[in-house]
Amino acid sequence: MEAKELQKELEKAEIEIEEMAMQLADMLGAALYFAGVKKEDLPKAIDLYLKGLDEVFEDEDEDSEMGFEEVIEVIEYIKNKNPKLFHK
Repeated sequence: MEAKELQKELEKAEIEIEEMAMQLADMLGAALYFAGVKKEDLPKAIDLYLKGLDEVFEDEDEDSEMGFEEVIEVIEYIKNKNPKLFHK
């Protein structure tokens, strides 16, 4: 492949990654909503989730895989630390 073609492929891949990241952020918002976060508090809950990742898994290897059980663990963590964000 020529350098020009490689550059186009790289740009295309970057756009696809960006789109997937936005979809994942939306899915995280949906997961938090169904966990009980009020709609108006979703942006704050997402920020707390991202910070909670570091707090919950501070002793873990950065490259370790994260499945649904780990997602649930972080949501439960922020739910316990920030109960006012969630419906009763």
